[in-house]
Amino acid sequence: MFTGFVNGNIYVSFKPVKKVEALLVANEKILYAGCNKIVEGVIRLVEGELVDLRGRTVFPGFIDSHMHLDELGMYLNMLDLRGIRSIRELKSRLDEYSRNFRGKWIVGHGWDHEIFEEKRVPTRYDLDEIVSDKPVMLSRICMHAAVLNTKALEDTGLIGMKLPGVIVDEKGVPTGVVKEDAFFSIAKEKFRATLTVEDYEKYFEDAMNFAASNGVTTVGFALCDMRSWHALTKLNYRGTFPVRVRVYLHPGERRPDEGGMYENKDVLDVVKKLGIKRGFGNEFLKLLGIKIVADGGLGARTAWLSRPYSDDPMTSGYPNLGEEMLTTLVKEANEAGLQVSVHCIGDRTLDMALKVFEDIGKLEDGRHRIEHASLLREEQADKLSTLNVPVSVQPHFIITDWWAKNRVGEDRIKYVWPFKTMIKKGIKIGIGTDCPVEPLNPWETVYAAVTRGKYDGIPYYEDTKEECLSLEETLYAYTWGSAYIMHEEQNLGSLEEGKFADFIVLDKDPFTLSETQLRNIKVIETYVGGKCVWKKENLV
Repeated sequence: MFTGFVNGNIYVSFKPVKKVEALLVANEKILYAGCNKIVEGVIRLVEGELVDLRGRTVFPGFIDSHMHLDELGMYLNMLDLRGIRSIRELKSRLDEYSRNFRGKWIVGHGWDHEIFEEKRVPTRYDLDEIVSDKPVMLSRICMHAAVLNTKALEDTGLIGMKLPGVIVDEKGVPTGVVKEDAFFSIAKEKFRATLTVEDYEKYFEDAMNFAASNGVTTVGFALCDMRSWHALTKLNYRGTFPVRVRVYLHPGERRPDEGGMYENKDVLDVVKKLGIKRGFGNEFLKLLGIKIVADGGLGARTAWLSRPYSDDPMTSGYPNLGEEMLTTLVKEANEAGLQVSVHCIGDRTLDMALKVFEDIGKLEDGRHRIEHASLLREEQADKLSTLNVPVSVQPHFIITDWWAKNRVGEDRIKYVWPFKTMIKKGIKIGIGTDCPVEPLNPWETVYAAVTRGKYDGIPYYEDTKEECLSLEETLYAYTWGSAYIMHEEQNLGSLEEGKFADFIVLDKDPFTLSETQLRNIKVIETYVGGKCVWKKENLV
């Protein structure tokens, strides 16, 4: 089946910016990008379908290089706490939600104590006032911490565990706040154990449809567990994917040792034994490699810094695993033909990852990548460039983490999210959202990358305004750049001939708008493989 798209304002690529007025699509790929006359002539000859774009703007589909598809699906179906301004409001939302809730666990996401009027973190006692007979788990916006009620602490066994991530009061009694492994590998796993494969299928269907509605045609699914992979393969077998999914597996289920630091390579071992390599799957679902969470986040002060936090000199954060284990994981995955993605928010963690990459050597074919690089010293940027290690960045952190200058101090704020520096030094970057940590909406992310909070009162805008990206740079990184860091630049990332016809139709041309208008752009149609997978209702 041939389809021609004509009379469009079609952006084929962004480096350089290249525009055409028509596309010819067959077998999910672009056969020709050029003029209306040629496309109309071919469609008449083959009796294909002709779609009149009526002058609307067309972009390559956005490629979110780092997000959490399972978490997004869950939170689309659970208690939304984003934007609340107080613990009082949190309790009110929880009370309202719990009245009609019939499940086993009450789960919510999105609170941020930095904007609470009470100026403190919620505790189990706050939650117990509202719900005491069912376990409750409410995760912080950064997804590196959560607060549990007493029932959840008891059900998970965390109330009696002495782990670094179980926060206690001055008497040594758990407050209900859990971080990093205590949250990821114990509390969250206890909740996930109550879910069925059918639950996961529903979450993924909702998440992928939501991605399509936002103009995201490919997602990099970070930290996929085996239950999620099982559900995704079932959906893929039925041919129901509206968008493309590229998977980075959790390397294994975690088990605590006496010191609280642990790692078990069960999943990586299984993948190696099966001989599965990067690219396993089909064009809609592919396994690319593994993701290693080497440290935490700035919000919870669990990112591992080379010097103490400026607003809490008693801590520098900490790593989630040591250099020896990181070396083992990277080496084994590399030898198995898998791509490695390493979460490094703190600069000391990045030092460790770069040392591991350099010591192992011969990593170019794997295109192993760094996630976030939120605090990046200049010599580290030089090392990334020398080693040719790409980075997945999340520009919306700039808006959400408005308090970052308090965390790292006056002298280090210039090293926070230095996107322009990365590009100038030749580091390949792709853009992601870390959704549901940040909004999936690409235009919020584009706005953040271009403005860096100039119009939002972000305290460190003046300190870092040189790191603002141009619109062209941002869009290039969000399309071709994201495709590159996922080994897909030959198939995705632009609307050049031979690539998949993954594109979106917009209500406005971003290149005709002011910076402040970028976040207001709307997607009105999304196409994957030339097929419309989402369309705004009441389109005029």
